[in-house]
Amino acid sequence: MKKPNLKQQYRVNEQIRGVRDVRIVGDDIESTVVSISKALQIAEQKGVDLVEISPNAEPPVCRLIDYSKFIYQQKKHQKEIKAKQVKVDVKEIRFGPQTDDHDYNFKLKHAQGFLSDGDKVKAYVFFKGRSILFKEQGEVLLLRFAADLEEYGKVEQMPQLEGKRMIMFLAPKKQTGGKKPQENEEMVEVPVREKKAPQQKARKEYTGPKVEGEDFDD
Repeated sequence: MKKPNLKQQYRVNEQIRGVRDVRIVGDDIESTVVSISKALQIAEQKGVDLVEISPNAEPPVCRLIDYSKFIYQQKKHQKEIKAKQVKVDVKEIRFGPQTDDHDYNFKLKHAQGFLSDGDKVKAYVFFKGRSILFKEQGEVLLLRFAADLEEYGKVEQMPQLEGKRMIMFLAPKKQTGGKKPQENEEMVEVPVREKKAPQQKARKEYTGPKVEGEDFDD
């Protein structure tokens, strides 16, 4: 069923019927309750429209505003809400209980890409026929998969056997800010401190006596 557009969601001016009083709000106007006829008169005097924004309130609330401007503001608000909604897709990766290294690495690379893009990964091992006897092998494969993806995602659901499939879910890791290790100033200074320490220790430990036959200043 198609949703009504914004212009169909709000009653404006003479379309507001069946009510005796309304509460009017708007810019540079004090919120007050007046009759519907008075509200329409005020809107006409100000050169704006009377838009019903809360029909279920008691009394209904109407805004004094240019209708075109009101619709524009509502569309902008909806776009902002939609932009904040993060769509997360679930990508499936299927293994056999005896997947070879070439196929494993191929699927591992795809999983890295999915997680980097912010998608979840549903990895599962499908057991066909008597291969269900290798369910422990399938669990080991999935745990290895999770370990190899530790940099990109975290385990959301540990491997679980559901029918003929052992399933594991991985969620993408949130990107964190900060410096990279090679840019960390404290880590760069460590070798410098380590070089100085032995020299300082050597000076403190020299307590030997004067050697006979050598000249020393008094």
